[in-house]
Amino acid sequence: MKNMMKKLLILTAVATLLGSCGLYGKYKPQEEVPTNLYGEEIVATDSSSLADLSWREMFTDAKLQALIDTALVRNVDLRTIQLNVKQAEAAMIPAKLAYLPSIAIAPQGGYNYTALNGGVTTKTYTAPATASWEIDIFGKLTNTKRKAKATLEQTRDYEQAVKTQLIAGVATTYYSLLMLDKQLEIAQATEKNWEETVKTARAMKKAGMMNEAGLAQTEATYYNICTTVLTLKESINETQNTLCLLLAKTPQHIERGSLEEAVLPENISVGLPISVLSRRPDVRAAEHELEGAFYDTNKARASFYPQISLSGTAGWTNSVGSAIVNPGEFIGSAMLSLLQPIFNRGALIANLKIMKANQEIAFINFQQSILEAGNEVNLALDKYQTAKAKSDYYAKQVESLKTAEKSTKLLMKHGNTTYLEVLTAQTTLLNARLNQVSNKFVEIQGMIELYRALGGGQD
Repeated sequence: MKNMMKKLLILTAVATLLGSCGLYGKYKPQEEVPTNLYGEEIVATDSSSLADLSWREMFTDAKLQALIDTALVRNVDLRTIQLNVKQAEAAMIPAKLAYLPSIAIAPQGGYNYTALNGGVTTKTYTAPATASWEIDIFGKLTNTKRKAKATLEQTRDYEQAVKTQLIAGVATTYYSLLMLDKQLEIAQATEKNWEETVKTARAMKKAGMMNEAGLAQTEATYYNICTTVLTLKESINETQNTLCLLLAKTPQHIERGSLEEAVLPENISVGLPISVLSRRPDVRAAEHELEGAFYDTNKARASFYPQISLSGTAGWTNSVGSAIVNPGEFIGSAMLSLLQPIFNRGALIANLKIMKANQEIAFINFQQSILEAGNEVNLALDKYQTAKAKSDYYAKQVESLKTAEKSTKLLMKHGNTTYLEVLTAQTTLLNARLNQVSNKFVEIQGMIELYRALGGGQD
């Protein structure tokens, strides 16, 4: 027993020295982020950002909040990834308990009958308990546990990524409906006006004030507006169905507000690039993948060193030796085993090379995830700012076209212009109003995409 303890002390000292070889090394989080991650045009000096807002502060529409709450409970993708998290949590249990000995009990008993001497029946039993304990001197169990923990955190990050994407998806689809509702409202009002215009044109044709070509052009424009109304109704139905899928519901009408009531934060700050690391769940997941690959490499290195195990058996039996005795006697044994790989056809070397390559791939993927995050912030911010700048021009364009429409109508009454010019002015006004509504949606969409790109969507 003394010799065994000496060996264990020596092995412990050796293990301490091997710490410098990387067997026990802990992963160090990556902190280097490009200073111009968002692009050279965007200078971020404020540590706070749009992503500091919870999604309830970001989306204040009560009907939209109710839809998001429903999606967070019912969405199929989110529920699936939540089950994956539970699987990862369960996988952590054996990794945590691997340091403890495993114990098993295997009781046995039987009757033996001997016909000699008038028949003798003997009863035998054995009730042993066996235990084995792997001593983690070279870090195999430690690295396995750390890898399991990194995998769990990665799965949790995936859950948050799906949640963030879901919130953004519900919000975008909701505002798409509001945009289509407004466009339908404009198109239907225009359709009604043009119906009256066609009646007037037909009367003017009978009175000789308009030729056949002018009437045909008027009717064709009216029919085009009718098809636009039907197309918008179809798009509304498709968008509602898309939103119902996100809510895990059958197709149905979605209660909603109006585009005029849509209010989103005005003051926008993207925050410092380093915040992307702590907020973007996909970036965090990529780093946890790198962390897991790091511990896989450590585990592959540890495979070159001996596997040391303690095992023993203890219990009672009445079948010691060649004779059957009663009552039972205590039995026990202990053993120290050491398994040192010597020749395994290069499998350990190949495995270490594979793990190192996987670690390099994980590092490249992590770097790429940071670059993609910066790219998404740049594109979303540019989309929002461009749409916001266009909104003033669209407003001025619509007002100018309203004036042009009125003027051409007055001029036509006095015979200074043709009805074709009136048609052109009215058609151009309709398109401008529809584009104005579309641009309002693009502005909102840009804000939502920026919020998601900065890692928003937190509770």
